[in-house]
Amino acid sequence: MTEVEPYRSTPVFDQDTLPAALRTRHNTRAGVWGVIRVLEGALKLTYLDPPSELLLTPLTPGLILPQQPHFVTPVGTMTMRVDFYDQSPPDALFSRPVHI
Repeated sequence: MTEVEPYRSTPVFDQDTLPAALRTRHNTRAGVWGVIRVLEGALKLTYLDPPSELLLTPLTPGLILPQQPHFVTPVGTMTMRVDFYDQSPPDALFSRPVHI
């Protein structure tokens, strides 16, 4: 079985360098999954459809489905990046999320 690898990753952002575009409503393109990886600290992921919120940490990455509207909010000091996939990433990447 071939391991699913991201085809692209963002730079690492912190609470000060996180782009405004990620802090406001946006979505991935059709056929693109995103995995938000918190490297240090915590980040709130807000899904808009269906509405829910998750607290992301280094142990809890966040999955973004193709075309799923969402935005993120730093929770204090943090660093993060987004990995992009052209197929669904393996479930093994994800632990049980914390809904807030």
